[in-house]
Amino acid sequence: MLTGFNAADTIASVVIAILILPRAWSLLRDVVDVLLEASPKGVEVQMIREHILSVAGVTDVHDIHIWTITSGVPVFSAHVVVEDGVLNARGADQLLDKLITCLGSHFDTDHCTFQLEPASHSEHEAHQHA
Repeated sequence: MLTGFNAADTIASVVIAILILPRAWSLLRDVVDVLLEASPKGVEVQMIREHILSVAGVTDVHDIHIWTITSGVPVFSAHVVVEDGVLNARGADQLLDKLITCLGSHFDTDHCTFQLEPASHSEHEAHQHA
């Protein structure tokens, strides 16, 4: 109104929209990943599988699921087949501690859920596991 340049409001609005749009798009992608419980970026399931298999007493791992429950908070779950003798009261605790430490230190995953299964139970599992 002071300068008589009527297009000033339109130009200012377009500049502000151009500044906001990339950040809004990035935020929208993060929100969609959380809502769809997508796998975190850069996570390689095979590498996680190899780390779990390297823990003493573990013979196999299947039904691996990795997803994001909120931005920057990955969650992990898996069925871990272990030697039958490992599942005594003290052995299961120690094994879970090792698995949680392994994933937490190598893959920055604080929330892990493991279902421990004795090797003798594997014949009862369906053969569709990856």
